[in-house]
Formats: sequence, structure tokens, C-alpha cells
Amino acid sequence: MNCWDFKKCGREKDKSCSAVSEDAGRSCWYVAGTMCGGQVQGSYAEKIGNCRQCEFYINVQSGEI
Repeated sequence: MNCWDFKKCGREKDKSCSAVSEDAGRSCWYVAGTMCGGQVQGSYAEKIGNCRQCEFYINVQSGEI
């Protein structure tokens, strides 16, 4: 499952998120400039703290999805 499917954000349709354009739906936290909560996120170092609280990130890391 990709992040855009899990979050149901619809960004895969217009490719407005760098996770979509870089085909990184299973590891979006590594990609700079992703969209989350309607806002462009920064680099890995800038956003990983928020990502670690994300339900998708937690589920991927735990192997649930």
C-alpha cells in the first residue's frame, strides 16, 4: 500500500506530491517536498519527527502494511 492510498489524499491523480512523482509511496518520509496535511514538507531531517507520529509510517515500520 502506498501512502496516498492509505491517507486517501488523492495526490496520485495530479501528481502534486513528490512521493508520487518519485514513486516513493512506501517510503515517503525519505523524499523531500512531500505533501502532508495540505502543506509541503521539508527535507528528511526537517520532517522525520512528524513522520514518526504518522499512522502510515508507524504501520509500515511495524510491518502491518
